[in-house]
Amino acid sequence: MSVYSLISQNKRKTWLIMFVFILIFTGFFYLIGQYLESPRYYLFLGLMISTSSSIFSYFFSDKIVLLTVGAKPADKKKYFDFYTTAENLSIAAGLPMPKLYVIEDDTPNAFATGRDPNHAVVCATTGLLKRLDRSDIEGVVAHELSHIKNYDILLASIVSVLVGAISIIADLLMRSFWWRGKDEDERKNPLMTLVFIASLIIVPIVATLIQLAISRKREYLADASAVLITRNPHGLADALEKISQYQTSRFIPSSFAHLFIVNPLNAKNSLSWLNNLFSTHPPIQERIRILRSM
Repeated sequence: MSVYSLISQNKRKTWLIMFVFILIFTGFFYLIGQYLESPRYYLFLGLMISTSSSIFSYFFSDKIVLLTVGAKPADKKKYFDFYTTAENLSIAAGLPMPKLYVIEDDTPNAFATGRDPNHAVVCATTGLLKRLDRSDIEGVVAHELSHIKNYDILLASIVSVLVGAISIIADLLMRSFWWRGKDEDERKNPLMTLVFIASLIIVPIVATLIQLAISRKREYLADASAVLITRNPHGLADALEKISQYQTSRFIPSSFAHLFIVNPLNAKNSLSWLNNLFSTHPPIQERIRILRSM
């Protein structure tokens, strides 16, 4: 399968994955309703929350992310290479010029956000713009433009909101369950109680693992798509190699770690199986190896 067919398939799957997550969210609420003996009410409530969360994140996810990480609009004179690189690569990729932002952080990293190519943002840390040369920056920007072109930014934002909501609700319900009266619990079907407890534990984990698996796969695809734009796999490989040498960032919330080109909370990216299972990104060394083999 060629890179072009993978990109086309990726776009088709975006809406399907969003639909699956809404089903998981709604089904989770239905299980809650079964235990609380109001399945229809909770089914409707789950559908409403998941749908409204998706709509809210569709329109406002970029603003939330930029505000949370403290990003500011990039000055064209101060970050001339950043601007000209983004302009040139946007033309090459057939995309509108995204808005450019910077984060005052000495750790090199970057991410893209927004709901579609016409409302996209590419944000880089000051550390990346100072420490990487122009060809490296081109590789990074091309990677982020690839996320925009493949609509990864939309999926990442909406799925993050849904997974976060599932985790919060499961935690609140688990806490309330342990504080329920014994008389009330004795009236419940023991089997239904076990199913309820299991769903509170398993569903958030499954949703998170699906989210992480999607993020890792799309990082590989964005790397390949970036090479199509720049025709220079070594630029992105060099950039990843340099970024991996720095310590983790102190300024990035864990909920937004999956958006960055390299995990800002674990820049070294251990190759252990357990670490990779719960990692937002594939191992850097594996990404570099694939890029250098192109």
